[in-house]
Amino acid sequence: MSDNHIPAIFVSLLSESLQLSNMQIRNTVQLLQEGATIPFISRYRKERTGELDETQVSDIKTQYEKLLEIEKRKETILKSIEEQEKLTPELKTRIDNCWNATELEDIYLPYKPKRRTRAEIARENGLEPLAKMIMKQQAGDVLQFAKPFVKDKIESEEAALQGASDIIAEWISENEKARNTIRRIFQHESFISSKVIKGKEEEAQNYRDYFDMSEKLSRSSSHRVLAMRRGEAEGFLRVNISPDDDKCIERLTDFFVKADNPSGELVHKAVQDSYKRLLKPSIENEFAAESKLKADIEAIRVFAENSKQLLLAPPLGEKRVLGIDPGFRTGCKMVCLDAQGNLLHNETIYPHPPVNEYAKASRTIQKLVEAYEIQAIAVGNGTAGRETERFVQNIRYDRKVQIFVVSENGASIYSTSKIAREEFPDYDVTVRGAVSIGRRLMDPLAELVKIDPKSIGVGQYQHDVDQTLLKNALDQTVENAVNKVGVNLNTASKHLLTYISGLGPQLAQNIVDFRAENGAFKNRKELLEVPKLGNKTFEQCAGFLRIPDGDNPLDNSAVHPESYTIVEQMAKNLNTEIDKLIHNKELIQQIDLQAYITDKIGLPTLTDIVTELEKPGRDPRKQVQVLEFDANIRQIEDLQSGMELPGIITNITNFGAFVDIGIKENGLIHISKMADRFISNPAEVVSLHQHVKVKVLEVDLQRRRIGLQLLS
Repeated sequence: MSDNHIPAIFVSLLSESLQLSNMQIRNTVQLLQEGATIPFISRYRKERTGELDETQVSDIKTQYEKLLEIEKRKETILKSIEEQEKLTPELKTRIDNCWNATELEDIYLPYKPKRRTRAEIARENGLEPLAKMIMKQQAGDVLQFAKPFVKDKIESEEAALQGASDIIAEWISENEKARNTIRRIFQHESFISSKVIKGKEEEAQNYRDYFDMSEKLSRSSSHRVLAMRRGEAEGFLRVNISPDDDKCIERLTDFFVKADNPSGELVHKAVQDSYKRLLKPSIENEFAAESKLKADIEAIRVFAENSKQLLLAPPLGEKRVLGIDPGFRTGCKMVCLDAQGNLLHNETIYPHPPVNEYAKASRTIQKLVEAYEIQAIAVGNGTAGRETERFVQNIRYDRKVQIFVVSENGASIYSTSKIAREEFPDYDVTVRGAVSIGRRLMDPLAELVKIDPKSIGVGQYQHDVDQTLLKNALDQTVENAVNKVGVNLNTASKHLLTYISGLGPQLAQNIVDFRAENGAFKNRKELLEVPKLGNKTFEQCAGFLRIPDGDNPLDNSAVHPESYTIVEQMAKNLNTEIDKLIHNKELIQQIDLQAYITDKIGLPTLTDIVTELEKPGRDPRKQVQVLEFDANIRQIEDLQSGMELPGIITNITNFGAFVDIGIKENGLIHISKMADRFISNPAEVVSLHQHVKVKVLEVDLQRRRIGLQLLS
């Protein structure tokens, strides 16, 4: 966002659309223009923004950028009309005062350079005066009106009248009131329908629900719009959006036809032609794009929320982990990781068919658990995952070992990535995949940032939505999640540091290189010694980087270095040291926050500081829990209606939630089966990775689909 003056009209428009004060808008935009990031603004500039959260700050940024785009478009339009010498003071004022992109394009439409349309050819043949005469709808013989125009390429009165009608049809299609009239009918009454393309029924079975479907566009949910559009893109469905054509033509007729005479009849025919040939296709394209964008935004919102929950999934923490990437014929790839996630050992066992080295595999795992003091086992949930989980649960260990099933989504993508090759150049993809599974248990956030968010298995139609919008939303989601948790400056990978406020790939690499050359950071101030990391970047990133056991205990908290002097004064006033103030609830309660308010620091920041002193560097994530599936259910054929089973939520969509019940196929709890009341959003009831109890309602073996009801 460029550093420039904020137009008052922008502040006013944003304030109205986002229901925020002018102060909140102006100050937030200024901070963004100064290079502040969304996490930094929402965490450390609460006084200036009126305590806006990251979503509100992001909304201001997005809406402001849209206004800048409209402003740029207006400059192009004004220049184009001026070059045509058609820019009147009234027209310029209207364009200057317009901040609606659709309205702006409607204003510009009559002046927009055109390809050689039928109307344009008619104008070239001198028929515009005839069109104006007919449009007045005066009494008289239209053939007589046309006679003077029969010359050159116009061979007859009928040809002249046809050309004039083409011009009138274009005028109607470019008329703002006409366009808005048809838009309103489309908005309130149009239907979106899909039909299977004849002969494609067999190939298009995935779209069976859309073979002959029609519903009001205003009520069509995002996932149905995206499903229809995907079927259309794959060549299986024909999709269209249409209102009541007769009603549209009737409204246009009322507006344009003013006389019951031959001229009026010609205008009526031009209305019909304009609607069918020009207006309807144009507005349908507009609504197709608009409904697709609306569906994209909703799908991206759900996907981003799921990604956030996945990134903030409970970590096991710094434990010694045995990671297993299960398999039948190719065996189970195992890795032993230390508490920091470093690879210590790798090996392959074959406990399953066709090799069946059950006893040998058991002894191998027992030895590894003992030798590497393993505290937890992470089993991938892919092929042979359930069988491997049961296998490791039946082994007797020399210590308490927790066993977890971990999502493999994206692990194969990580294992073949450049990042994985850099981390493990001497190991093959199977070992890298097992490492990823083990590390995901220890710290999902630190591991998942290495994978394209589109590949982590919590979205729907993510390849069908606008990829730029998706990337921006997911990048912001990852950035918010990483900064919400904070990272250990001395152990964080380059990929994790990349998402820290104010950094990025190059500075993250510089930090890692500096750390390798000079050893661990002892305090946050040493960041300023990192090449190319200046004061502005330090301001943005320092509060989100933690240094356990450093020179200053505040460096392991979310207290920003700019506020250290306040904490020092608090400790001094209480006759104590900072390290003795931290965790000391009795002392902290004696702090009078009012005494530390200044023109820059208010209660929001002071309250955050005190919260941090009570629990410095507190991880906002919950504790990880073990889920045990029903041992009697091993495949979809074992399911029967009425069964009650434990499960875990793996994905949330607008129409329901998918549940892992311990077999290959996930079941679906439809939104109507989530509660005994109406809910509009499944996220009101469930969250990703939540442990639930479900009832089996139906099992479709042919389509491999399972219908569930949420019990708890």
